Amino acid sequence: MKSIKSPLFDRDTLLHLRLPFSFFLLPVFIFGVSQAGSINVFNTIIIFIILHLFIYPGSNVYNSYMDKDKGSIGGLKNPPLVTIKLYYASLICDVAGLLLCFLINWQMMLMMLVYIGVSKAYSWKKIRLKKYGVAGWLVVMLFQGGYTFFMVNMASENIFNPSWLTSKNLQCMVLSSLLIGGFYPLTQIYQHLEDSERGDKTISFLLGIMGTFVFTAVLFLIATSIAYCYFEVYYGLSQFLVFILALLPVTIYFLFWFNKTWNDEKYADYTHTMRMTFLSSVCMIICFSILLFLNHS
Repeated sequence: MKSIKSPLFDRDTLLHLRLPFSFFLLPVFIFGVSQAGSINVFNTIIIFIILHLFIYPGSNVYNSYMDKDKGSIGGLKNPPLVTIKLYYASLICDVAGLLLCFLINWQMMLMMLVYIGVSKAYSWKKIRLKKYGVAGWLVVMLFQGGYTFFMVNMASENIFNPSWLTSKNLQCMVLSSLLIGGFYPLTQIYQHLEDSERGDKTISFLLGIMGTFVFTAVLFLIATSIAYCYFEVYYGLSQFLVFILALLPVTIYFLFWFNKTWNDEKYADYTHTMRMTFLSSVCMIICFSILLFLNHS
């Protein structure tokens, strides 16, 4: 590792925070706000700042510190060398995020503490859920999906009691989890060699390259079915049509990439993965932003 130099947040540390990568997690946030019955603007702004400027970057930099990747990682094609500063930067981000939670209430601080704890357990060498393919996938699916929707929607509605646990909100949590759970294995598809060298048997590694594509397709078909039922009951099929049209470019690129990789597995690489990640994020952001406008215009 590089020797320690000051300041703590130097260029390398800032790169490992991967702040632009938080953009890829924005769809769940917007979905959470769009499905709120009413929006508390102050809470919504604060939970956005907490997640996207502190908690997600803190998780990214901690993961970089634990993994010590030499090859490409999400959002960084050529990551800088790892130093102990990444560990301290993760702690600062986490503490700052938790303190900001008090601007909403103490319940939000406790919920965020759970999220941080699970995030650390995912990468920490003594637990390292990441090395267990199915368990690691379930953790990411549930916490970056359903649990994040839970926190965002609850903050936006300013409801912090059991009355929030309606059938509508629970269906949204399931849908959020399936969208994350279906997409996440694709983000690991180019890292099989480096992950296996560390002993991490990720869900994508266990499925194999072709299996990852099939698994993603099945999960998205299930998510689409649940979305149809959800929108038909609560909003009408016009909003489901928005959902389908938004997914169309993602589906086309997915099939294009799948076909290329079927003929030559070298295309299961960082470049195609990031293109897929960017496209799916942009399309889902547009989709849920339209739903936000329709529901709260």
